[in-house]
Amino acid sequence: MLAADTRLIANYVVYVGSGSPRFYLPLDQQLPTASFAQFVVTTNTIEAREALRDKLIGVLNGPDFTGLRGRVLRLENGPPVGFPIQYRVSGEDVEQVRLLAGKVSETLKKNPNLSNVQFDWNEKSKVVRLDIDQDKARVLGVSSQDLSTFLNSSLSGLAATSFREKDKLIEVVLRGDPQERARLELLENLAVPTRSGKSVPLAQVARLTYGFEEGVIWRRNRLPTITVRADIYGALQADTVVKQLDAGIGALRAQLPPGYRLEVGGAVEESAKGGSSIVAGVPLLIFVVLTVLMIQLQSFQRVIMVVLTAPLGLIGVTIFLLGFNQPFGFVAMLGTIALSGMIMRNSVILIDQIEQDIAAGHPAWNAIIDSTVRRFRPIVLTALAAILAMIPLTRSVFWGPMAVA
Repeated sequence: MLAADTRLIANYVVYVGSGSPRFYLPLDQQLPTASFAQFVVTTNTIEAREALRDKLIGVLNGPDFTGLRGRVLRLENGPPVGFPIQYRVSGEDVEQVRLLAGKVSETLKKNPNLSNVQFDWNEKSKVVRLDIDQDKARVLGVSSQDLSTFLNSSLSGLAATSFREKDKLIEVVLRGDPQERARLELLENLAVPTRSGKSVPLAQVARLTYGFEEGVIWRRNRLPTITVRADIYGALQADTVVKQLDAGIGALRAQLPPGYRLEVGGAVEESAKGGSSIVAGVPLLIFVVLTVLMIQLQSFQRVIMVVLTAPLGLIGVTIFLLGFNQPFGFVAMLGTIALSGMIMRNSVILIDQIEQDIAAGHPAWNAIIDSTVRRFRPIVLTALAAILAMIPLTRSVFWGPMAVA
C-alpha cells in the first residue's frame, strides 16, 4: 500500500525486529523484539501527512489486521514520551499490580477519546520445567549439571570450535537435530549419556511440566511497575483527557492497598517537568525585574503600576491561542513571559514620558493624553515589527504556539 501511494509518500523505511536508529534527538527508540516492526514514512506535505495518518489508522483498525497491535504517530518534539496517556501502577506483588493495572485499563477504555489501550508488559511466557528425580539420577550416574549441559547443547547449542575464513572467525556450534529441537513432545525421548558410557531417555530421570512465568518485569524505584498506555487520535491534548479521567482514576487511587501507587506519566508528566523548570527560576526573575524597574522608575507606585500591566497580555494570548487552536504548553509559556516583558517595557516608556511632561509644567491629565499620542506610533511600530517577525514561525510545529502567543 505504501509503495503504491506515491501521491502522498516521498519515501519510507522498514525496520523489522527493532526500531529505527536515532536519526533525530527526541526519537522514542524501541527495544529489539522479534515480533516488532516499525515504518518511518516521509510525506510530501503536512496535509499529505495528516491524510496518510487518517488512512493508516483506518487500515490498522480494520478487519485485515485483527491480530496486530498497531500505532500511527507523528515524530515527537521535545523529550520522547511515546504514548501521550500513561498511568503507572507500582507495588510489591506482581499479581496484585496486574490486577490493579487491569482496572486502570478498563477505566481508560471507557473514554471515547482514547485508542490502543495496552500495557508495557503483562503477558506471561510459556516455559517447560524439568523436575529431576535425584534418586534415579544418582543411580544412573547423571548429575543436574550434566543434564543442564546436555539440554543446553541439544536445544541451544554449544560452540565446539572456530573456523577461520580470511579475517573472520566463524563459530562451529554443536546442537541436536532440528526435528528434536522443534517438537517439544520428543524432548522426553532425548538420549541422555551417563557416566558408564550408556544412554537413557530423559523421561527416566526427569519429568517435564508445562507452565508460565514472567517474561519481563519492569521496575521503577525497585518496585514492579506496569504502565497502562493509550493513544489520542483526536484533536484533544493529553492534559484535557487526563482531567476527564480524574474521577475514575481518583476512585481507583482511593482503593489502593497500602504500599501500592498509581501515578500519571506520559505527556502530562513531561509537561509538568518543563513547567517546573520555569517555575524554579521565577523567584530570581521577579527579583531582577523589580530591581531594574525600581532603578528606572524610583517609585514603588510606578513599579506596581508597570507590573500590573503585564497580566493584560493574557487577554490577547488567550484569544489567539484559541483562534489558532494552539496548546498552551512549554514554548507558549516562554512566549507569554517574553510578551509580559515587552508590555512592561512599553509601560516604562509611557510613564517616563508622562513624568517628563508633568515636570515641564503640563497638567497631569494633558500630560497623560499628550504622552500617549506621542508614544503611540513608536510603541505600535515596535509591536508590529515583533508580530511580523513571528508570523513565519506560526507554521512551525514546535515554535508555533510561542509565535502565536
